[in-house]
Amino acid sequence: MAHPWLLLLLAIAAEIVGTSCLKVSAGMSRPLPTLVVLAAYGTAMLLLAKVVQSLPLGLTYALWSGIGIVAITLVGVLAYRQIPSGGQLLGMALITAGVVIVNITGEAHPG
Repeated sequence: MAHPWLLLLLAIAAEIVGTSCLKVSAGMSRPLPTLVVLAAYGTAMLLLAKVVQSLPLGLTYALWSGIGIVAITLVGVLAYRQIPSGGQLLGMALITAGVVIVNITGEAHPG
C-alpha cells in the first residue's frame, strides 16, 4: 500500500476537485461537471478508506476537514470571487489551529 500520508493528500485533493466542481455542475444538471464531481468524491472516499487503515480516524478527519475548508475557501476566492467575512476567516483560523493542535499532540491511543 502507498504511504498513508500521500494517500491522505491525494484524497484531500480529490475532494477539493469535486467540491470545486459543484457550482459549475448547476445542481448536478450538467453532465461533464457532474461526472467530475462523482468521480472525485468516489476517489476521495476510496483513498480515505485506505488511509484510516493506517492512521487514526480522528486525525484523518481533522486533517481532511481543516485542509479542505481552507483550500475550498481559496478556490471560492480565486475562481468565484467569493470573499469571506472577518468572522468566517476567524472561524477558519480556529479550525486550522485545531488541526495543528491535533497533529502536534500525538496519536490517539487504541481503545
